[in-house]
Amino acid sequence: MVMASVIQKIIPHYSLARWLLCSGSLRWYQHPTEEELRILAGKQKGKSKKDRKYNGHIENKPLTIPKDIDLHLETKSVTEVDTLALHYFPEYQWLVDFTVAATVVYLVTEAYYSLMKPSQEMNISIVWCLLVLAFAVKILFSLTTHYFKVEDGGERSVCVTFGFFFFVKAMAILIVTENYLEFGLETGFSNFSESAMQFLEKQGLESQGPVSKLTFKLFLAVLCSLIGAFLTFPGLRLAQMHLDALNLASEKITQTLLHINFLAPFLMVLLWVKPITKDYIMTPPLGKESVPLMSEATFDTLRLWIIILLCALRMAMMRNHLQAYLNLAQKCVDQMKKEAGRISTVDLQKMVARVFYYLCVIALQYVAPLVMLLHTTLLLKTLGNYSWCIYPESSSDSPMENNLLPNSVYFESSSADEKMKVYLLYVCWCEHSCSEDSSANTNTSIQ
Repeated sequence: MVMASVIQKIIPHYSLARWLLCSGSLRWYQHPTEEELRILAGKQKGKSKKDRKYNGHIENKPLTIPKDIDLHLETKSVTEVDTLALHYFPEYQWLVDFTVAATVVYLVTEAYYSLMKPSQEMNISIVWCLLVLAFAVKILFSLTTHYFKVEDGGERSVCVTFGFFFFVKAMAILIVTENYLEFGLETGFSNFSESAMQFLEKQGLESQGPVSKLTFKLFLAVLCSLIGAFLTFPGLRLAQMHLDALNLASEKITQTLLHINFLAPFLMVLLWVKPITKDYIMTPPLGKESVPLMSEATFDTLRLWIIILLCALRMAMMRNHLQAYLNLAQKCVDQMKKEAGRISTVDLQKMVARVFYYLCVIALQYVAPLVMLLHTTLLLKTLGNYSWCIYPESSSDSPMENNLLPNSVYFESSSADEKMKVYLLYVCWCEHSCSEDSSANTNTSIQ
């Protein structure tokens, strides 16, 4: 309730969404007026020769100008007044500002749980993360529905094709065992089934489980296909903006960061491929003995931090991509100058103005996948009982006593010498235990 009050009172005055667009770093191209186009075309203001009179009515045909006209567009910084005319600006502002509020709630909750360590309280940050994911999916769905409303374009076919492609790909990935992809589906399904069966037993119902494993995987495949269809055009748009941003950037550091940002999804996927990352880090080939570079808990924490840093990098590169998109107006005009023929002034104005009016649509296509990835990672940390801190490996104060415990012996090597060492260690432990038992019996008999 406190955060809801903050959203209502502070967001109208201080908004991250408005600051990202209206801080003065983004510049958009203004479309030329009809009077300016008349002057450039060498025509005087007045009645056009193409205006004809039929039955007392004047038929006004649109003014046409040569495509190779010497036209230079004027630029202007994006202001808050300009955003009033943008499509999907309320949805963009709500998604970004609500994500900021949900992230603040998550950070406060994490600090509270780390200090107080409550055991019976529900973690309210999970609800906020789920709400963010719901809003992001809803916005992506509303954007995708516009492609299905277009009759002449091929956007509908592209979405359907990619949806089926991701469905087949998800089914193929679900077949792969946990030895290669560390998704934890088997453990998750077992925990879900046990919890559901316990709940049904408390209600007095007998059941073998809510769904079968095949139905569970089929549902996941359908969900992945829908999300893949929603992310089809955002991915294509990101690829185009990446190329334009590379042409716009002049510094090597910026170009390197743009390349890392573009390859970030692929790098994140590799973190869950066990033969490439986890197995190589846990058991690296360093000669005869394999010494783990880090513990499994440290690797899980490091994996979460890598995703958070890549999300921060994508947010930092947002203005570069949006400016690259806004430059499409001048790029389209330069391409038009190379063509022959004539174009109407209305079509030219629409071609230039359309780029700016759909700025928030492009911003949503850039921000929504980022928001989904960030809060899915936060959910993974909370529900997976991971930690944000990387602790050094604790060493035991009495290593001799630990060696005497048979359960502490962890053996992975297959060499004969190592087997012999473990066997001798176990024999020593048995002799030590027998000597302690015999001494205890002797003391009892003496007493």
